[in-house]
Amino acid sequence: MNQIKKICNFMSTNIAVLIIIFSVIAFFYPKGFSWATNYTTLFLGAAMFGMGLTIKTEDFRIVFTRPRELSIGFLLQYTVMPITAFGLAKLFGLSADLALGVILVGCCPGGTASNVITYVAGGDVPLSVGMTIVSTLLAPLCTPVLVYLLAGSWVEVSLLTMMLSVVKVVLLPVLLGILIYRLFPKQIDAIRQLLPLVSVIAIVMIISGIVGSNAEKIATCGALVMAVVALHNMAGLCLGTCAAKLLKLEEKKVTAIGIEVGMQNSGLAISLATANFATHPLATLPGAIFSVWHNISGTVYAAVRRKMDREG
Repeated sequence: MNQIKKICNFMSTNIAVLIIIFSVIAFFYPKGFSWATNYTTLFLGAAMFGMGLTIKTEDFRIVFTRPRELSIGFLLQYTVMPITAFGLAKLFGLSADLALGVILVGCCPGGTASNVITYVAGGDVPLSVGMTIVSTLLAPLCTPVLVYLLAGSWVEVSLLTMMLSVVKVVLLPVLLGILIYRLFPKQIDAIRQLLPLVSVIAIVMIISGIVGSNAEKIATCGALVMAVVALHNMAGLCLGTCAAKLLKLEEKKVTAIGIEVGMQNSGLAISLATANFATHPLATLPGAIFSVWHNISGTVYAAVRRKMDREG
């Protein structure tokens, strides 16, 4: 069991490396991975279910004991990234597919990887967990409405259909995970260290499938999407950090908010693009690239913040 736990910890810590390795393999051997796109919703649901299993009762107490910080994080999450996505799509004159994909990423809640990166950075982990929970539980309302408002000038968006999609692939699996943990806490605690492996495998398969299905298109527009994704992510990290500093929050909280704002649940963006915008296949590409990039940039950001904390 200890050996399995070590493997799980290694895979969770090095998820960015695993994503890159499998993405490269998928790019050169697309047939081996393109099938995974048929199960994008299932993979994301499994990842969200795994997240639900890790949420304890005390995690919800944060929502009621630290409303100011959580409100700040929530507002920044659903303003900075969506507006920046819209601005970049306009600035770079992106096609409808790519603009939709970038906006989908921007309108999604924070990703679970942000909690790990916050821990590595020496930030306020409970606050990070609380922000992820709040933004995820409110995603069925916030994400579809923002996509409807911001992407409507490029494509037709069905608000109700998107809401139902988010409920099915995010809210229900998370709530089911929370319920099962409440019913069987001892059993779940016994395998808690193995749970991140579920999310790692799910995310790696989602991204590898997207890369395999779009290998030829990536070769032609990958550089442009990479540039937009990097700028989008950087804006989230920097603006989230600066806003938290301007509001005079403690440095650990500043770190948590900066990471939470900059790191999105890009797997949800991919799933929504697949389920709701089948006529825009390239809309999945920004989410796939973001999944790789934000793990790398988040790790670098964590190292910088940790160094600043030590020197300060």
